[in-house]
Amino acid sequence: MPELPEVETVVRTLEHQLQHVSILDCKVLWDNIIAYPDVSTFTKLIKGKTIHSYSRHGKYLMFDLGEYMWIVHLRMEGKFYVMQRNTPINKHTHVVFSLNDGRELHYNDTRKFGKMYLYEKQETIEEYPCLKKIGYDVFDERLNAQYLYRLLHKKPSVLKAVLLDQNIMAGIGNIYADEICFAMKMHPETKISHLRKKDFEELLYQARRILSGAIAAGGTTIRSYTSSLGVDGRFQLKLKVHAKKGEKCLVCQSEIKKIVVAGRGTCYCPTCQRKR
Repeated sequence: MPELPEVETVVRTLEHQLQHVSILDCKVLWDNIIAYPDVSTFTKLIKGKTIHSYSRHGKYLMFDLGEYMWIVHLRMEGKFYVMQRNTPINKHTHVVFSLNDGRELHYNDTRKFGKMYLYEKQETIEEYPCLKKIGYDVFDERLNAQYLYRLLHKKPSVLKAVLLDQNIMAGIGNIYADEICFAMKMHPETKISHLRKKDFEELLYQARRILSGAIAAGGTTIRSYTSSLGVDGRFQLKLKVHAKKGEKCLVCQSEIKKIVVAGRGTCYCPTCQRKR
């Protein structure tokens, strides 16, 4: 699943390629992609709208259409392609937007898990129903060590489960959760209640450092993910533990192990990362 750096790459690339285009028409070829409102209302409302700005919250793309906000969650394999008008439609293309500059924007999704929402503009992100239960973005200034300590120091969860929980912190997925645990030198199954305030400071520091590096490198290309707009991530060349099962740790030369944590395959170094 595309994580924060990959979504940021898509947002920046779309902004660069599309700028302030207007949507002349919208064809929905797979109704389930449209989560809100219904398909007929979605296509009617989005026609004629101009994209004023591009942003992101966690793993969600946000397109400011003036009086409306168009929000997209790519989920597992959602991708955007900027195409010339009347380009043959791929069998995995489910929404086609005709643009006023003669091009088309195709939404492609092999597994059909992605979702699109169109809401009237709200003053705060928390007011959009699809984001109501999503936590602060990792880079949100309101997210600090004190906040995390108060929220989590009595919880029974483990470190990696917390990093993956979008209700607590938005944007981190399996790839970067492994890398953050390694950077913190903590076993992914460390109980979150065992972390001190300074540990949460370290968590935020490493999360922001690693995600910033991944954004600068264009995200991480693993399996089928690319930004789908001519930008391939290069951060996979810098991964320390994720998907490195059986390889030697770059720090201590121990063999990297793989276990399951919070239902996700998890790679870690048993020497560098200890349970507290």
